[in-house]
Amino acid sequence: MIETNDPTPTRMLFLGDSALTDGFQLIGFETWPDPSIQQLEEVISELVNTRTNAFVVLDCRLAEKHSRILDRVRAEGGRIVVTEVPPLNEPDRFQSPVDRQVRNLLGPDQPGPQAG
Repeated sequence: MIETNDPTPTRMLFLGDSALTDGFQLIGFETWPDPSIQQLEEVISELVNTRTNAFVVLDCRLAEKHSRILDRVRAEGGRIVVTEVPPLNEPDRFQSPVDRQVRNLLGPDQPGPQAG
């Protein structure tokens, strides 16, 4: 668990490709293999409604889906941190929002992650 000044432990969750769930489960994450967008929204809504501290890892397929509650959590920041992982079969296709921000800041000719 991630430690904070808050006595409530931080939940660690992985929602995504079933091929990745075993690994995340082994390191202590709660896992949802191949969830639907509805399941994602239910999990995130529950975290918001219960004011739970959470570290949420999504596979990029799921992260690219439109979800109002996920957009809200990303915009607010704070108790729920959301990050993404690439698909196992296409790791070079992955580009996180942070990659795009860095490229916009430094310019397209700088070394670093490239769009796939």
